[in-house]
Amino acid sequence: MPTPDFVLRLREKIGHDELWLSGVTAVVLRGEGAAQEVLLVKRSDNGQWTPVTGIIDPGEQPATAAEREVLEEADIVAVAERLARVHAEDHVVVYGNGDRSRYLDVLFRCRYVSGEPYPADGENTEAAWFRLDALPPMSDRQLERVHVGVADEVAARFQR
Repeated sequence: MPTPDFVLRLREKIGHDELWLSGVTAVVLRGEGAAQEVLLVKRSDNGQWTPVTGIIDPGEQPATAAEREVLEEADIVAVAERLARVHAEDHVVVYGNGDRSRYLDVLFRCRYVSGEPYPADGENTEAAWFRLDALPPMSDRQLERVHVGVADEVAARFQR
C-alpha cells in the first residue's frame, strides 16, 4: 500500500513541510538456534533490504499495525510478541516528491505463524527469509533494527 489516505489528507493542508509520523518495524523470526531466520523485504523505492516497516493508522494499536504490515507486505501471518524498542529517528526522510517526514519507530519482535513470503503489495520487489548469519547487505540502521529485534532482552530499549 502506498501513502495512507490520512497522510495524503494531511499533505493537502501542510504541503511538503516535515510531518511527524508513528511507524512500526516488525522483526519477524522463525526457527531456533543457528537455524533461526529473519523475514526481510527489498524495498522498491531504494532497493534496500529491511525488516517490514509501515505507518500506524490513526487509532490503530502499534502491535496490530506491525502484524498488519507483515501480512500486507509479505503475505506472512505473524504475531507481535515483544516490544523491543521505541525510537525517534534522528533524520528527516525526504521523498522524491519533496515531502518530508520524521518517524517515531515502534519496533516489535514477531513470531512467524504461517505463509510463504512474497512482495504482496508492490512496496517491495522481494520478500525472503535469511539466516541471521547470512544476511544480505543492509544499511547500519536496518541492521541495528534486526539486532534489536533478535536480542533476548526483557525490557524495551529507549534513548534519552
